[in-house]
Amino acid sequence: MELKFEEALARLEAVVASLEGGEQDLDEALKLFEEGIGLVRLCDKHLKEAEQKLEQLDPKGEEK
Repeated sequence: MELKFEEALARLEAVVASLEGGEQDLDEALKLFEEGIGLVRLCDKHLKEAEQKLEQLDPKGEEK
């Protein structure tokens, strides 16, 4: 199951905070970094999908 945008963003914030704390060993930090990259891509995907939906609406809020 894919995370919703809000869930992915919250997890990304937690990953960043953890990495900023710097208390992990190198292997754990790399795992967190990789997870963070995946979350950034997922958030970007959600935002692009939302942008496409908005572009399909005319100024009155009706679908074209």
